Amino acid sequence: MVRVMGVDPGTAITGWGVVEESGDELAMVACGVVTTAAGTPLPQRLQIIYRELTQLIGQWQPDTAAIEELFFSKNAKTALAVGHGRGAAMLALANAGLSIVEYKPLEVKQAITGHGGADKQQMQQMVRLLLSLKDIPRPDDAADALAVAICHLHSARLRLLEDE
Repeated sequence: MVRVMGVDPGTAITGWGVVEESGDELAMVACGVVTTAAGTPLPQRLQIIYRELTQLIGQWQPDTAAIEELFFSKNAKTALAVGHGRGAAMLALANAGLSIVEYKPLEVKQAITGHGGADKQQMQQMVRLLLSLKDIPRPDDAADALAVAICHLHSARLRLLEDE
C-alpha cells in the first residue's frame, strides 16, 4: 500500500489531496485546500501554507509527495505568486522527509485522461471515476491535487514495468 500527497500550489489557494493505492485499487483518503486571505502580506501567506501543509502531512502520513510544476504564464506576477506558494509547499513536504516528484500540467492531463489537451471538466470527471467517487471533489484545486497524486501513482507503476 502506498499513500501519496498531491499538491496543486498557489498563494491564495493551495489544493491538496491524499490518495492511497492498494494493489490495483485507488482510493481518496482526504482532500481540501489551504486558503490565504486577499490582502494578507506574502510572508504571512507563505507561513500559513507551510504551517497547514505540515499539519496535514502529520495527520495523513503520506509515504511520498507529488507537486505540479510551475507552467509558463503570460502574467509574470501570477507566475511569481504561484512560485512562492509552490516553494512554501515544497519546504513543508521536504521538511517532513518526503520524496517529492514534480509533474508538468501536460503530464498530469495525459496520466489522468490519456490526452494532454484535456479540459478541466474532463479532468475532474476522470478523477471522480478513477477514485470511484459519487461526486467530483470540490473545490477545483482539491480535485487538481488529487489528479497530481494519481499521476504520480500511475507514473510509479510505469517506472516499475520499465525496470522489469
